[in-house]
Formats: sequence, structure tokens, C-alpha cells
Amino acid sequence: MTNLDLFAPPPRPMGPGPLDTLLKVSRIYLEPKVEEHLRGREILARFPDAERIPVPSHQNIPGLFGNEGNAEAWNRIKGSTLVLGVKKTMSFTPNGRSCDFIPPSTANGCVMSCAYCYVPRHKGFANPVTVFVNIDRVLAAIRRHAQKLGPKTEANSVDPRYWAYDIGCNSDCAADAALSDNVRDLVRLFTTLPNAMGTFATKLVNRELLDYAPRGKTRIRFSLMPHAKAKLLDVRTSPIAERIAAINDFVAAGYEVHLNFSPVVVYEGWQAEYDELFQQVDAALNPAAKAQLAAEVIFLTHHAGLHEVNLRWHPKAEALLWTPETQEAKVSQGGGDNVRYRTGLKGRLVSEFKALLARRLPYCQVRYAF
Repeated sequence: MTNLDLFAPPPRPMGPGPLDTLLKVSRIYLEPKVEEHLRGREILARFPDAERIPVPSHQNIPGLFGNEGNAEAWNRIKGSTLVLGVKKTMSFTPNGRSCDFIPPSTANGCVMSCAYCYVPRHKGFANPVTVFVNIDRVLAAIRRHAQKLGPKTEANSVDPRYWAYDIGCNSDCAADAALSDNVRDLVRLFTTLPNAMGTFATKLVNRELLDYAPRGKTRIRFSLMPHAKAKLLDVRTSPIAERIAAINDFVAAGYEVHLNFSPVVVYEGWQAEYDELFQQVDAALNPAAKAQLAAEVIFLTHHAGLHEVNLRWHPKAEALLWTPETQEAKVSQGGGDNVRYRTGLKGRLVSEFKALLARRLPYCQVRYAF
């Protein structure tokens, strides 16, 4: 019996859920050996009518990735296509901001279409979600890694008690949870690890997660930006008001809930819109939610390649995201050639944002801002 067998509930049918309007799977690309895994068979059983196309690798699918003509079909592909793969590399990347470590991912890509997302930069002209089916191996790798670390004896800005693992760095776990039980398995794994916790940011309110019993060992970071700009940039996501309204319920269900102000996009009048957003948060949260609240603040990072793709399917977003007069090229922490707000200007913007936040949400600790 594997760790997965201990956690997994009986397979559930694919009925009404949070992805009903976002994903109607008609085509599934699958790597060799996907059907050898229980999780792979479960997912395939949920979409019995979908066309199945065997491929040698989830990273190299002829006609899908690298096909420039797919840019105009960005959302159609996201809404109809699923890729199933087997995770090969079990590597852990130190982080120090949102988490202590980024573990092996259980999904890549997303059914949503945020115009600024960095994941599509690596996937060419289409970005459907890929789900990895060998969840048992991922669970075992995280368990071994945490056991080797031992207790967290020195508090840091990530968390004072636990080693934090970002389980949704390359996807949105709330959406992933509607496709398979991978996220449920991960949440339950952390309840068994005395020195570790999971964390992920999300733009989708999936209330199925309220039944996962995280016991304080999973941190959800609800991503927020002013409503008017979210309608333009956060394509195919839950409305901002719905995300804010969910915070109290997720705290009551045993999650630690933080805020993820990412990306902060600068435009004329951004201060007034964020001031209104902070007041909306303050009015919605109950004392329990306020008592545990913290936030991370990340100003926009963009990329020339993604800019060119976005011009093909969402040029209105690029008018807000691509502002050469305020931006400069910079190599990111991960080594990528990106575009960020100019040095000097960005420092002033970060200070201004933190001052606005402190005035309206004085109880909200800023874990980091850049």
C-alpha cells in the first residue's frame, strides 16, 4: 500500500463544479504510462468522451506547443484541452519569499488566463493545464525532504514554525483540485508532517477545498487587485468580491489565509483603487481572519515574448502591462530576462503601496514586498 492509497477517497464522478464554465474537455494528450497510474485512470474516467492522443512528452506536443497560429485560439485551447503527464524530476528549489522551497509540481499551466502569468513564457503559443499523475512519488519526495530538514529552529519571513512548500508555483491549486485529487492528497500530507506546511496562491474560489481538513497546515494566498483591473487582466477567474467573501470561510475551515497582492500594476489612479480595495477587505473580514492575516506584495514583472503572444489574443491588457516609459530590462532571481518597473521608481512605488496598506489594514503584516 502506498501513501496515496492511505489518503485517496473513492473516485468521484465529474459533476457540477467550479470549472463548469471554464473547461469542457474534448481532447486529452497523454504521455506513455499515464494509464499505469491510479490517478491517471481516475482522470480519464471523468472525461470518457474526450479524444485521447498519445504523445511522447507533455513538453513537446506537435501542433500544440510552438505553433504560432495557436495564439489567437488561446482561450479556446485552455477551455477544451487537457494534458496528462508523468513527473520525471523530483527537485526542490529554495525560495525564501512565498515559501521556503518549491517542490516538484503536480500540475503546470492553468485553465484560467491571467494576462501577466509567467508560465506561458515556457510553453509557446498555447498554455493548457498539464496534470501529473504520479502523485504518490511526489508525496514521497516531499515527505523525505521534510524529514531530512528536521525542525525549523529559526523563524523567517516565510513562517516562524514550519518549512513552507509552495505546491502551486506553476498552476492554480484551486483549479487543479477540480480536475483530480492531487491537491487533496497534498493538503492531507502536510497534516502528517510535524515540521512542514503547504502554501499556494489562487484566483479561483473552489469551495470543495473547505472539506479537506487542513488543520492549519496549508496556507492559501488569495490574489487580489482592484476590481476594474481584474476584469481586464484576471481573465476567466473568480471575481474579486467573491475571493474576499471566501476568506472568513476558509479560515473557519482550518486554513491559514493570507493575501497576495500580485501583480501590482501601476497606472493613473492606482492609489485610489487600491485604497478602495483595502477598505473592501477590512469591511469583509471577521476578527478571526484579521488576527491571522498577512500579505505579500509583488509589483509587475513582464516579458517581451509573452507581450508578443498577448498582443495576438488580448491587446487591451498589454496597453496596461507594457509601458516602456516606466520599465527596464532586468534578470530575475530565476535567471530569466524580464521587464520590471525602473530602479528608483519601483522603490518609491513599493513604499507608497505599503503606506496605503498600513493605513487601511494596520493588522496585516507584510511578509515581503518587491
